[in-house]
Amino acid sequence: MDDRGEIAAFRELCSPLMAALLDELARVPDTPRAFPEIEDALGWPRRRIASVLGGVARMRRMRFGGRRPYRFNEPRGAASGRWELWADAEQAAALRSAAAAAVSEPRGG
Repeated sequence: MDDRGEIAAFRELCSPLMAALLDELARVPDTPRAFPEIEDALGWPRRRIASVLGGVARMRRMRFGGRRPYRFNEPRGAASGRWELWADAEQAAALRSAAAAAVSEPRGG
């Protein structure tokens, strides 16, 4: 996903946990990180990311044609040999803008 409006719409529709994950990915752009590293940064227990991604899968497929506002590496293609996530610089900028807009205009307001 690379359209700023689409990225903002994704962030607005997702759960608070997914929003927190996206915010963390945007904090360190262009840096693939294994799930445990991201979970540690968020103070989450192990396997929380897998649960969060599973929870958003249907919305992602139905509303966004399967596109993601982040990048994803499978273990066989990842430097760490583990599942990795990251946001590229443009996705990260769009996610930060969407997060700022969400703070200034909370849901339902």
